[in-house]
Amino acid sequence: MMQMMMMMYRSIARNARNKSSSNNIVVWNLSRISSSSSSQTSSKVVATKNESTSSPISARKYLTTHININTNTNTDTNEEEPMTIIIKPKEKEEERRQRKNAYIETYGCQMNTSDSEVVASVLSNAGYLILSKEDIDIADLILVNTCAIREKAEERVFNRLRQIQSSKMERKNKVIGVLGCMGERIKGELLNVDEKSGKILCDIVAGPDAYRDLPRLIENAMKLKEEKKSKKIEEENNHSKKRFEPKITDTMNVELSLTETYSDVFPMRRGLVEDMSTSAFVTVQRGCDNMCAFCIVPFTRGRERSRDSRSIIEEVKKRFYGEDVREIVLLGQNVNSYSDKSFVESDNDSSSDINSNSETRRAEGVYAEGFKSVYVPSRNRNYDFARLMKDVCAISPELRVRFTSPHPKDFPDSLLKVISETPNASKLLHMPAQSGSTTCLERMNRGYTREAYLNLIEKAQDIIGHEEVFFSSDFISGFCEETEQEHLETISLLKIVKYEQAFTFAYSLRDKTQASRKFEDSVPEDVKQRRLAEVIETFRMEAGEKAKREIGKSHLVLIEGRSKRDDLKATGRADNGKRVVFSDEGRKRKKGEYVEVFIREAGINTLVGDLIRTTTAKAFYEANGGKAWY
Repeated sequence: MMQMMMMMYRSIARNARNKSSSNNIVVWNLSRISSSSSSQTSSKVVATKNESTSSPISARKYLTTHININTNTNTDTNEEEPMTIIIKPKEKEEERRQRKNAYIETYGCQMNTSDSEVVASVLSNAGYLILSKEDIDIADLILVNTCAIREKAEERVFNRLRQIQSSKMERKNKVIGVLGCMGERIKGELLNVDEKSGKILCDIVAGPDAYRDLPRLIENAMKLKEEKKSKKIEEENNHSKKRFEPKITDTMNVELSLTETYSDVFPMRRGLVEDMSTSAFVTVQRGCDNMCAFCIVPFTRGRERSRDSRSIIEEVKKRFYGEDVREIVLLGQNVNSYSDKSFVESDNDSSSDINSNSETRRAEGVYAEGFKSVYVPSRNRNYDFARLMKDVCAISPELRVRFTSPHPKDFPDSLLKVISETPNASKLLHMPAQSGSTTCLERMNRGYTREAYLNLIEKAQDIIGHEEVFFSSDFISGFCEETEQEHLETISLLKIVKYEQAFTFAYSLRDKTQASRKFEDSVPEDVKQRRLAEVIETFRMEAGEKAKREIGKSHLVLIEGRSKRDDLKATGRADNGKRVVFSDEGRKRKKGEYVEVFIREAGINTLVGDLIRTTTAKAFYEANGGKAWY
C-alpha cells in the first residue's frame, strides 16, 4: 500500500509542476481507507485536492516536495492519517530576487555536509530560500562551512573568502559567515582585517553547536551594515585580539555545548526527490573524547554526546519512505561510541535482544580487547551502537547501512556480530590505524598497540568471514619524531591487512593539540612527502592485487545514476564500497534500483561488469545466504 501511495504522490507532483501557472500552493491529502468483512479485506488510496492557498510555508517546501507520513491507523474508522503533499510552482525570476536568499558552501568531512543540511533547515524556517551555486550572485547571505583538520584546508577557505569579497555580486550588502571547525578554532580573529586582502572577510562566525543562533547573528550583522557603524566594527576587531574573548557576541557564537545534537531539526536536502542522491547522511553522535595527540576535533567539536534513538529512526524512515533513499550513512566524530542515555528498556520493547543480559555485557567490556582510552566511558549498555545498527537495518532489507567515522576501540564483539548477522549492514569497515608502529601510536595517544589492532582485524575476519569483510583506514605520514623504522612498520601493516580504501595525509601540526604542547614537529616536509608517497604506492599495489579477486564474482549493486563518460552505461556502488560500471543501453535501470552485476574487469576503485538482472536486496540476500556477492 505504501508503494501505491508513493506512485500516486509522484504522479501528482509531476502533474502539478507541469500544469500549475499560479503562485498558489497546492495541497493534496492522500489517505488509505480500508474496509473489511468476514470474507475479504480491501484497500484503496484516495487523493483529495484541497483549495489552493497563498498562506506562507517554510522555504524548504519551495525547494522540494514535502511529505509528512503518519502510518498510525484510526481503529474506529479504519482510516489512516493522511499523507500530505505540498507543491509550490516554479517562481518567477522577479519573485526569486525579492526573497531572502542564502547560499551555503561546504568544505571538509561528511559531518560538515550533514551540518550544512541542518543549517539549511534552520535558515529555511527563518524564511530563507536556499540557493544553488549558480545563483550565488543574488544571495543576501553566504555561509562557508569549514574544516580545520589541516592547515591547507584553512588556507583554501581563506582564499575562497577573499574571492567572494572581491567578486561583483548583485546583492552589495550581503552578509558573509564562517561556520564549523575553522570558526570554532580561530574565533574572533576571523572578524579582523585580513592582512593579504586588507578587507574584513566575514561578518559572522558560528561554531558547530551554534547553528540555532544563526538568525540572531545574521540580523545583527545586517543592522551593522545598514547603520555603517565603522567605530563599532573597529572596537570588535580590537576586542577579538584579547586573550580571553567572549564566546558569544552580537556577531559571533563559538560556545561548545555538552547537550546539542539538533535531534529536533530535520536536515534539509535540496532539490526534487527524483534528483536527490540515493544515499543520505544521518548524524547520530557529535564530539569526541579520545584526545588523540594530532587531532583538533575535541577542541572544535566538543565533548561526545548522542542523539536519542527515536529521532534517528524517525529521520531514517523519512529518508527511506519519503525521499527514496536506499543507503544511509550514520555519522559521528566517534560514531561507534554511540549510546542513547535517554533510552529505558520496557517490557513491550523487544526490538533487539543483543544487550538484554547486562551481566554478559559487563563481562565483555565496552571496548575491543586490548584497547583503552584516556576517559572512563559513560554508556547506556541497553542501547549502544550495536543496537542502533540493528534497529536501523530492521527498517527495511532494501536499505543499505554504513557508518563513519569510527574508532577501532569501539568495535566490541557485539557490534561485529550484528554486522555479521545483518545482511544489509555494510561489511566495509573503516578502522583508522593512523600508524603501524606501536611507539608512534603511543605518542599519538591512540590507546592501542600494533598487535591489538591486528588482533581486531583478525577477530572481525573470524566473526564476519575472511572473504566477507573489507577494511579501509586513515594513515598519517611524518607525525612528530617519526623514525624511518616506524614508517616501515606502517608500510608492513598495509601489506598485511590489504585495505580496500586508504585516506592518507602528511602530518600537519595544529595549535591546542597535545602534540603541539609535548612534541616537536621534527620530520622535514620533504621527508613527510616521500613517506606519504611510499604509503600511497604500497596501498595501491596491494589494493590492485586484491582487486583482481573480484573478477568472476557477481555483486549486488545499488544504482546511483548514469556514467559521466558514457550515457549508455550506469554506475552504482557495491557493498565493499567500490564503484561499479555496467552497460545499460536501453537506459531502463533507474537510480535507487538494485541490480546483479557480473565483474569482468577490476581496478583499485572501480569494477566493470555486465548486467545480469534487476533484483531486490532482499531477494539477492535470500539467494546467496545473506551475502552481497557470490
